[in-house]
Amino acid sequence: MIQTPYHKVLVEDLSETQAAEELMYLARKIAEFDIAYHQKDAPLIDDASYDFLRIRNNEIEQKFPHLRRSDSPSFRVGSAPLDSFEKSQHTQPMLSLDNAFSDEDVHDFIDRVRRFLSLPENELIEVVCEAKMDGLSLSIRYEKGYLVQAATRGDGYIGENVTENIKTIRNIPLYIQDAPDILEVRGEVYMPRSGFEKLNKSQEEKGEKLFANPRNAAAGSLRQLDSRITAKRDLAFQAFGVGEMSHPIAQDWWGILLWIESRGFVLNSLSRKCKTLKEIIESYNFIMQQRPLLDYDIDGVVYKINRLDWQERLGFIARSPRWAIAHKFPAEKAETWVEDIVFQVGRTGVLTPVAELKAINIGGVVVKRATLHNMDEIERLDVRIGDRVIVQRAGDVIPQIIDVMRDEEHKKREAIIAPSICPICATHVEKVPGQVAIRCMGGVFCKAQRIQKLRYFVSKDAMDIEGLGIRQLETFVDKGYIENPADIFQLKKYEVLIEQMEGFGRKSVDNLLLSIEKRRAISLERYIISLAIPTVGVQNAKLLARHYMTFDDFQKAMERLCEGDEELKAEIMAIDGLGETLIAELMSFFNEKHNQQWLYKLSQEIIVEDYKVEEIDSPFIGKTLIFTGTLETLGRREAKALAEKLGAKVSSSVSRKTNYVIAGAKAGSKVKKAEELGIEILSEEEFLEKLKDFSKNRSEEEQR
Repeated sequence: MIQTPYHKVLVEDLSETQAAEELMYLARKIAEFDIAYHQKDAPLIDDASYDFLRIRNNEIEQKFPHLRRSDSPSFRVGSAPLDSFEKSQHTQPMLSLDNAFSDEDVHDFIDRVRRFLSLPENELIEVVCEAKMDGLSLSIRYEKGYLVQAATRGDGYIGENVTENIKTIRNIPLYIQDAPDILEVRGEVYMPRSGFEKLNKSQEEKGEKLFANPRNAAAGSLRQLDSRITAKRDLAFQAFGVGEMSHPIAQDWWGILLWIESRGFVLNSLSRKCKTLKEIIESYNFIMQQRPLLDYDIDGVVYKINRLDWQERLGFIARSPRWAIAHKFPAEKAETWVEDIVFQVGRTGVLTPVAELKAINIGGVVVKRATLHNMDEIERLDVRIGDRVIVQRAGDVIPQIIDVMRDEEHKKREAIIAPSICPICATHVEKVPGQVAIRCMGGVFCKAQRIQKLRYFVSKDAMDIEGLGIRQLETFVDKGYIENPADIFQLKKYEVLIEQMEGFGRKSVDNLLLSIEKRRAISLERYIISLAIPTVGVQNAKLLARHYMTFDDFQKAMERLCEGDEELKAEIMAIDGLGETLIAELMSFFNEKHNQQWLYKLSQEIIVEDYKVEEIDSPFIGKTLIFTGTLETLGRREAKALAEKLGAKVSSSVSRKTNYVIAGAKAGSKVKKAEELGIEILSEEEFLEKLKDFSKNRSEEEQR
């Protein structure tokens, strides 16, 4: 079993402090593994281990939605594209999938779909089952039938333009007959095992580095700057769906796959259409049995709801569609030795022990490191330097030590003890009260913490400043160019010195300064995210930005909050999804004098733009809605998602700022309070009627 900081504590028993601490750990580690897997093509752990971390993260966020972090892996898919390729923005995001690991998980997925859509128990939910290729996701854009662009997934929103390389893959059509004016075909680029063996033999003969597995070989081949090299590699493509389309090509998902196949694309031959849970599980077992016989790697089975209208209603959560899930195959294990145990320091000062391992190949991935999470985990395993251990890869990214093979020398080896001083800044280390974690008390004096806070500030979800990676930040901090986030906007005065540094040139300095200048105007939600306030993740930042709309209003609210304004606390509590822990973290952050100082400096460097609401003529745009009682047609989750999509704010308690209360069956006190305050009350039928009128009017306007 994978160990997390509080693996012994069930999610339902976690305190808010423990949950926040664990989410911080999960966000940091999953991001590290994503970069290794998606950007460097050098996975650190296996699928099952990685998937467990994501499941644990999702379960904690479901119980504590107000603790969701801005760097949460649930918002996040993959990592940023390499600088060596032109960037390409996806017209529709290429999101990842949630995972299932058991038959029960699959049953839960079907139940969630049924509840969200409010479907009766006897209604069949048709599902398309597809083998999950272990390749590199790709979106190929066709215009008027001709291939015009191909891009990797990247971070899900911006990928790498690999068009010229893709054209060398023989089973990708360069032209599609009878295609819509715009069509994006999506699938996986992979290298057959036979081609992988041939490539590694060639690499060995030339005395060059061997690839660890077919996926790494495919990714490395696709990312060649010289497309002539790619052409010599044995790459193939299997389609699994579509992205943007100018008009529909089929009535359901299965029809889309058949249409794609009829136009020359290769589909996975193991794909099936199933109507019952029994058929779905039988399909999974059949595909798993076929796995050793295939000439390509698969790591699970993907289930997708077949009906397109249901897919549209189900929509998406932050990083994945509600209408699809990946049922993963079991994990792999191997034995190796612990060569060292080191302690890494994170953004909040928490020290995390990591085992340095004798390199070993597990399922085609070379593993050199494994997390040990915390001192409790070290004591539980009684792991020591020099021990022989069993390492499990349960995914494609981080490995986990699951057992120690104790020999006669084990007891003679020194037991690992918690460090008393920080390995980075030598400041004393303290155990966090009520937690397993130990923390360096150096704060921003500790270089590791300062670097990580700056790294978070420039990250994709926050300021999104390109060219300031961990190496550059470390260099600039060492030289005294940057002490706090506001200093980033003063780097121009060091441009001559920066140009003379190793790894920099005139062009790279110009690109860095241009990227910084572009971020002098930033949206309110990105500004809030960049502050890295614990528990204020992407979703909570958006909720706050949507509620206050302007930087001035947000600032004034934070000032009132720090003064102990009880009315304001109640106002924030009423924002659906926010809670007392978030309020405490906001007060702690904005009350801290050091934070006040650099925030003031930052305010002199940037302009924070108002929160932008999509310009649609919705009857609920900018309105505050409350749903209460039992909704019979939509279901509470679907209703909330639909309202927010139409620009509404969904709250959890009735106040004078509430515009509508939508009352389902058995509605109680909220309706009574709304009546007392004179707030308009809509039945579910009236709510849907307003939506129907809006959709009709919008359709007529688009036709005109």
